[in-house]
Amino acid sequence: MKKIVIASDSFKGSLSSMEVANAAEKGIRAVLPECEVVKLGVADGGEGTASALTQALGGEWVEAAVHDPLMRSINAGYGLCGDLAIIEIASASGLTLLGENERNPMITSTFGTGELILDAAHRGCRQFLIALGGSATNDGGTGMLSALGVRFLDAKGRVLEGRGDSLGRIASLDLDGLDPAVAASSFTVACDVDTPFCGSEGAAYVFAPQKGASPEMVSALDEGLKSFAAVLLSHTGKDVSTMAGSGAAGGLGGAFYALLGAKLRRGIDMVLDALHFDELIADADLIITGEGCIDAQTPKGKVVSGVLGRVRQNSDRLTARESHKDHSRAIESLYNQTVATTRTTIPVVAIAGRVKPCPEVSAMGLDRIIAVSEGLPLSEAMKADTASANITAAVQRLISIESLARES
Repeated sequence: MKKIVIASDSFKGSLSSMEVANAAEKGIRAVLPECEVVKLGVADGGEGTASALTQALGGEWVEAAVHDPLMRSINAGYGLCGDLAIIEIASASGLTLLGENERNPMITSTFGTGELILDAAHRGCRQFLIALGGSATNDGGTGMLSALGVRFLDAKGRVLEGRGDSLGRIASLDLDGLDPAVAASSFTVACDVDTPFCGSEGAAYVFAPQKGASPEMVSALDEGLKSFAAVLLSHTGKDVSTMAGSGAAGGLGGAFYALLGAKLRRGIDMVLDALHFDELIADADLIITGEGCIDAQTPKGKVVSGVLGRVRQNSDRLTARESHKDHSRAIESLYNQTVATTRTTIPVVAIAGRVKPCPEVSAMGLDRIIAVSEGLPLSEAMKADTASANITAAVQRLISIESLARES
């Protein structure tokens, strides 16, 4: 093997994505010291996405004075890579910023997230990658947009605060004050869920309870989101009410799409695109991915499934190109048949602290799944030194086995 790509999620509570990659590299080098090893810090759009991408892209971490979900002054950080800003909304608008008794999506706001965007835009950023996981809000993005200069008006023309309890009173919006630098920027948004803007499967009913909403609040918030979706449709021609991902972060996904022209993406796809993953794996002999625990949630947009899917897509495209070299368009049907029955796949191996076998995981078709800490008590397995050593040992065994198999 001449080239191995490592693209693992963090082992949460134990090792960051790059720490996992460093440990795996040690195992590879013990067997193949001359092998090219490409290490990527990856995440699925949730916690750790901004730091992983910033580190992988060689950017810097900066901080700005902003407001938390209850409009208290805090410092929050984001990644800065040239004219690209990488922002997690949880940094300024996250649920972890509030105490249990402070959670109330009727009054929390995404204003601080807007302030982070504004800070980055005024530093010269014109490209934004936004991760939407972990919010404390259900304001439909009105708080964020208010910070960017958008005004939300009631039926009497009075300016409303960007909060969940204002949504049902929005009659119109004024975009004249939208910051010009923001208006000239492009946004790609990582949605960690497929939740629509409103309705029984929408943002309020699915996620507002964990943000502190009572059943009465949930109903009021959903009605507010329905009303606001109608206003957005009237002003922009874009219907976010049933759009997958528009309900992410309490409707922030819909706001980004309707008023800032954002592209909504699966989190892992956004990260892999930013890292030019497809190009990096084109000549790879092996891909190592992983996460702290592999279970029934793994196939649902997590890092392991995202990496595996990309490898298969690229292997199929490679096979298609090779098959097409000696075929003309006149025999396109034969070419299509050949592509459908032929695949040259780069092996994908997943490592994890724990593996919970289930049909969903088996159906993914990974070449190997390795539980690196099997048999250890969780408290011991999650120690950083232990986890790192276990990953190194497991990958060393893996590479030895793979190398012997290829030689034979």
